[in-house]
Amino acid sequence: MMWLLLSFLWFPVVLCSPKLPSVFISILVRNKEHTLPYFLSLLENQSYPKSRIILYLRSDNNEDKTLEVLETWLAKIGPQHEYHDIIKDLRECENAECNLEGESSPVGWSDTRFEYIMSLKQKSLEIARFSLADFYFSVDADVFLTNERTLEELVSKDLLISAPLLNSIGLYSNFWGGMSDSFYYERTEDYRKILDFKMVGCFEVPMVHTCLLVNLKHTESDLLTFLPENIPSYPGPRDDIIVFALSASLRDIPLHICNDHRYGAVMLPLEDDQELEMDRQVLLYTLMEMTARHDPIAVDPLFIKYVEERPERTKLGLDNVYLINLERRDDRYSRMKFNLDLIGVDFQLVPAVDGRKINENYLRTKNIKMLPEFSEPYHGRPLTFGEIGCFMSHYNIWQDIVASEHETVLVFEDDIRFEPYFVQKFEYLLTELKTIPDKWDLVFLGRKILHNSEEPWLESSSQLVKVDYTYWTLSYILTKAGAQKLLAADPLTKMVPVDEFIPIMFNRHPNETWASYFPTRDLSALSVHPLLVFPTHYTGEEGYISDTEGTSTITKECKDKKDEL
Repeated sequence: MMWLLLSFLWFPVVLCSPKLPSVFISILVRNKEHTLPYFLSLLENQSYPKSRIILYLRSDNNEDKTLEVLETWLAKIGPQHEYHDIIKDLRECENAECNLEGESSPVGWSDTRFEYIMSLKQKSLEIARFSLADFYFSVDADVFLTNERTLEELVSKDLLISAPLLNSIGLYSNFWGGMSDSFYYERTEDYRKILDFKMVGCFEVPMVHTCLLVNLKHTESDLLTFLPENIPSYPGPRDDIIVFALSASLRDIPLHICNDHRYGAVMLPLEDDQELEMDRQVLLYTLMEMTARHDPIAVDPLFIKYVEERPERTKLGLDNVYLINLERRDDRYSRMKFNLDLIGVDFQLVPAVDGRKINENYLRTKNIKMLPEFSEPYHGRPLTFGEIGCFMSHYNIWQDIVASEHETVLVFEDDIRFEPYFVQKFEYLLTELKTIPDKWDLVFLGRKILHNSEEPWLESSSQLVKVDYTYWTLSYILTKAGAQKLLAADPLTKMVPVDEFIPIMFNRHPNETWASYFPTRDLSALSVHPLLVFPTHYTGEEGYISDTEGTSTITKECKDKKDEL
């Protein structure tokens, strides 16, 4: 232990330069072989000078290759690493301290484990104080800091306690908007506003956890603790995150969550009765969810052998799976390919018809004419070339379905994100659909509902509704019979946007004048509920791009020839 003591004593002397404050990073790891390749790759990418960082690694009681992954990484960076110091406490389960009593599963949280985690976190906090580091950064190994400047940004705020907002699956995150009288989670209006970036900045909240920074330069930080016995008349439960939060709030020390930047993501925790395999599934869908806002994580080649093998690719029990993608949107293709590979979906790439390349000659060749009475409902404009390109992209698929004699297919656009456990939920949906082939031609997996009233459930179904007027063609299942009905309507000679045309064809469009141009409206349409896919971005959000709105209208481009169209 003498080397450790000397290291701590030397630390403040070496780090007394006026560069950047020193940071003690505490990482407690347990059964995280599957997350460590991503976590460590991103940790290495942090821009904060490594010479200003002490890493504290503690791991024990593992039932996977966590220790092997950590040792592999430590061997790679070697004894001459750039960090000021790396303190490692890596143990096999060889003694009573590792073999915790009352553990129901590798990921479960028994009372024994709560007590153990509180003691480990308190120990790491005390070591950080002893080292005279300026900041204490506690981060779990299922946190993915995609923002390389996370540490820099948090340190620069000079708040006593701060945490970067981390998104996750659904509404989960690493902060609470409210705390009940019994010191547990309480929903608040501001929680969603902060989570959805409707409010942007650093906000005082009653709880931050999983990834947080403590400014040890403030004397008040000495009052912070993870142990209930360190708080006089402690009123709450014996839970490490609640103890820490109350050690702050009971002493009037504010906790802040910051969403001024996109910092990264955190995995959804499992229930006590769930097994480690489920945590791997959570990782998979967390990685997919992250791609809506970030590029897929580039894993250090060192860790490739620890990355979960991708499942065998299938067409999900269908005849084909189509992915529509604009050639100039290669970023969207890369993201979708990454996601579909993760869940093992074998797809056919369909090059989208680019509205920017459509001209009068294309319209004449395809005999495309805008429906005479069409006027876009919200802007009162004619068709855009982008809308024509979108329609033709789907139209080409419908033609291919019939030509290839595919009985049932799945269509994806390239700007979607998937509901967690998409494959399992899709398989459950398909099982029911196969029992009612006469009740549907098309089933929406993602859409924009345009009515206020509830849609009726399909008889004897708990996941299918009879779809009303709806927008978007994010994803849908289509039969050959459905494709034939859509083609038989001769939609190119009286074109409206594809998400107006389809509701006309299942006879739920409110504009009777438009509908009158299509006398046969017998498409049988249903929708899964809840939906299985959603847009990556909504109108007005940061990163939103429309390839249908951002092009010229058919009238403007064709000047005075609109009567010919």
